[in-house]
Amino acid sequence: QRQLVESGGGLVQAGASLRLACAASGRTFRSYGMGWFRQAPGKEREFVASTNWSGARTYYADSVKGRFTISRDNAKNTVHLQMNSLKPEDTAVYYCAAESSGVGQSAVGVYNYWGQGTQVTVSS
Repeated sequence: QRQLVESGGGLVQAGASLRLACAASGRTFRSYGMGWFRQAPGKEREFVASTNWSGARTYYADSVKGRFTISRDNAKNTVHLQMNSLKPEDTAVYYCAAESSGVGQSAVGVYNYWGQGTQVTVSS
C-alpha cells in the first residue's frame, strides 16, 4: 500500500527555518511528481512547491519563491521542503502529495496520494 508520511513541523519564530520531510513507501513513487501543499484554518488547501519525477524541475508558489526549496532523493524515497525566512502567514498544516503524471503539477485535484500532514506554526 502506497503511503506518504510527513515530519519536521513545529513551532518557530518568524525568520527561522524548518525542514520538512516526506517519506514514501512503494517503489513506484519514484516515477511520480511530488508536491507540498498547505492549509491554514478556514482556508482552502493551496500549492506550495512541486518537483517532477527526476527532481530536475521544480515549481513554487509566488508566496514562497526564494524562501522555500523542494528536493527529492529517489534512492531513499524521500522529498524535502526546506523553509527559510519563515513568516507568520506560513502557518498551516503542510501536506506531501504524489501525482502519477510525473510532471509535478500545481493543481490539488491531480494528486492521487496524500500524507496526513504536519503542523507548522510561525510566531511573530
